[in-house]
Amino acid sequence: MANKTLFSSTKNKLPRADSFNEAGGRAYKFAPKHALAQMAATGCFNGVFYANAQSQLDEMSKLIDQVDDNVFLAKLAVYARERAYMKDMPAALLVVLSKRDTALMHRVFDRVVDNGRVMRTMFQMIRSGQFGRTSLSSSLQRAFQRWLNEASVSKLLSASIGNDPSLRDVLRMARPTPKDNARRALFGWLTDKETEKWTPATEADLPAQVQALIAYRNADTVEAQTLIAGDFSQTVRWDLLADAAKGPLVWKAISRQMGPQALRMNLNTLLRHKVLEDWNMVHYVADRLTNADEIRRSRQFPYQFLAAYLNASDEVPQKIKTALHQAAEIACGNVPELPGPVVIGLDTSGSMSMPVTGWRGRGATSKMRCVDVAALFAAAILRRNPDSVVVPFDTRAYGVRIDPSDSILSLSERLAKYGGGGTNCSIPLYEANSKFSKRKFAGCVLVSDNESWVGRGRHGSTGVMTEWQKFVTNQKRFGVTAPKLVCIDIQPYGSTQAPERDDILNIGGFSDAVFNVVASYLGNDAGRFVAEVESVEL
Repeated sequence: MANKTLFSSTKNKLPRADSFNEAGGRAYKFAPKHALAQMAATGCFNGVFYANAQSQLDEMSKLIDQVDDNVFLAKLAVYARERAYMKDMPAALLVVLSKRDTALMHRVFDRVVDNGRVMRTMFQMIRSGQFGRTSLSSSLQRAFQRWLNEASVSKLLSASIGNDPSLRDVLRMARPTPKDNARRALFGWLTDKETEKWTPATEADLPAQVQALIAYRNADTVEAQTLIAGDFSQTVRWDLLADAAKGPLVWKAISRQMGPQALRMNLNTLLRHKVLEDWNMVHYVADRLTNADEIRRSRQFPYQFLAAYLNASDEVPQKIKTALHQAAEIACGNVPELPGPVVIGLDTSGSMSMPVTGWRGRGATSKMRCVDVAALFAAAILRRNPDSVVVPFDTRAYGVRIDPSDSILSLSERLAKYGGGGTNCSIPLYEANSKFSKRKFAGCVLVSDNESWVGRGRHGSTGVMTEWQKFVTNQKRFGVTAPKLVCIDIQPYGSTQAPERDDILNIGGFSDAVFNVVASYLGNDAGRFVAEVESVEL
């Protein structure tokens, strides 16, 4: 007889791990395109638990060198901005594209650089020299000039908020030729040039919004300021009005200039300026926070409502806190119903305590941890699929009794309190194969940073793959012909605990776009993460 150890059928079904992850555990390395897509959907160029900002940039550069497909880079830049809602990664991809295919760069420039913040971020990356240049190439200069000349007055005023680089820095390097006297006067005002240097434009050529902003800042009375602020009709960002505001009455007018994202982020500021002492303003803020169209248009992450809820002062009216619950439900509203109940593995290990957008330094780092985002994902899936099972884990499973009818914020806040130890991503599957072995599941969804290092699988595989094979065998006994495993990664690492194949999907990101890919995959749609990126129309 042949050697049964060598020719074991089990061994043939369990692929050997071909790499080690950052935590030192066995892992499967992503193909370059997938690894780059994973990074583009999760990376923020800030320090994370197992990598610093420079190592992320180095890894990105290495992956880009391995992807000889400029169209894919262009589509990934658009995907990262329009669907994953990222800012830094799409800007970086656009800088790279400017050196590899200028025609493609121009083709997607306006879709990636859709506001002043992204424009200034891209400019900062170029000026840093990290991508091989410290000034604008002629092609990039044309792209920036076009953006600056075609951007609305409101967009340019918004772009003027912030420094290092400032909009003035961009204008001085891009050197756009103004298309008319109104734009010439606006550029002169934004760069603090003396009026005499605007010739042939004069102060009378300044756009109406700018003239009103100047009048607002120079107003002598609260009444005059309030009247001017009320006439802006959200054409001037509230940040440009705040420093000169003379009191609560003006702040009420400013509040009406804020979009839903600004309102969400500044609830304590409104409280401090006595805006929320007015019950009419409380109703107004609550209504704006729960406006479904505005939530989708402003591209807010579901977890950001949890951040606002957790950070809101005790004195913030309950009506507004209730509105945050409702807004989170709307932001997760397109979480689809899956083809059956699933096991939801929620990683609550120590590495998940890192800020989800990475460490940016004291005062600039988000208070939202990876575990908070993962818990929100788990809660959102459970709310839509209430027969599913949530298993919080680190190196062991945590028993948790939850009511799926609770709000998403309440569920996620509770789930995020478990764990804090090492990481063993096979635990949820082990629980499914033992404690829940008599239940029928469509598959398993793991929400993690994929840095499992405790426990090993059989025949050189990972623990996840060993338990997944048992799960598949057990579920087929119940008539589940094709159970599927989904690994949602919310950090920019380059490996996974389960390799990409027909029954396994790896996807990165923390926007609600992830839910659509997961649903189509579990519903037997052939689309996968890289295919989702490649489906972007240019």
